[in-house]
Amino acid sequence: MSKSKNILLWIAAIAAAGILMIYQRQTGPTYPVSIDIEIAGETVEMKLPRTHGGEGNEIIEILMKNQQVSGRMQMKRYPSRDDWTDYPLTRTGDLLTANIPHQPPAGKMTYRIWLTDGNTETALTDEALIIRFKGAVPPIWLILHIIAIVFGFVFSMRAGLEAIAKGDRMMRYSLIAFIFLILGGFWFGPVMQKYAFGAYWTGWPFGHDLTDNKMLAAIIAWGFALWRLRKNPNATKAVLVAVGVLIVVFLIPHSVLGSEIDYTKLPE
Repeated sequence: MSKSKNILLWIAAIAAAGILMIYQRQTGPTYPVSIDIEIAGETVEMKLPRTHGGEGNEIIEILMKNQQVSGRMQMKRYPSRDDWTDYPLTRTGDLLTANIPHQPPAGKMTYRIWLTDGNTETALTDEALIIRFKGAVPPIWLILHIIAIVFGFVFSMRAGLEAIAKGDRMMRYSLIAFIFLILGGFWFGPVMQKYAFGAYWTGWPFGHDLTDNKMLAAIIAWGFALWRLRKNPNATKAVLVAVGVLIVVFLIPHSVLGSEIDYTKLPE
């Protein structure tokens, strides 16, 4: 394979990996919701959170210079049999502040915020949002997890392109992809999960956490591809199937069916 073709394939692999990972992250249920709305002639531009890491309450600050504008928030635990409770936003200078009480790891609250100028009340979102609380994860584990997953995905894409181009490095790229996915999904990921939610693994067969199950499916697919490559160095179909599985699981939004406390099953 020529040097120029190899460079182009690397660029394509990196671009494909980047696009898919950004898509997955931004479509997940924990990604903040962007707000751009006009209230009493003033534009509110901000992001409303859907995840909270570490101790303390979730504090939401809304910049609203018009002192005549006030607000309220409705919230309750999720899922629960709680009734909705209204709380007024507090004003400090130009800031209106909402306060969501801290929950144990995997605990969720659902909330919605309204602003009013005294005549018209406007909701910041069409529907109530759900925010999930988690424990603090040391940055080193988060960094290692991200690096491993990124490299695992890039080398997976590169292995697939190598298969399409009928190159002779499928085994090398597939093995590197498999190693990085193992590190990210079966080592760094579980450590992060332990810090965040108190359990190393909540996927099959112990639970239904879709993030864990997606990683398990991808690693099984790449393990099968490596097994086929050992028997047949030209097993392009197995490599392409593994790439296809990885793409499918990454198209599923991040953190769907993640760890969750079901407050309906707890004592009242």
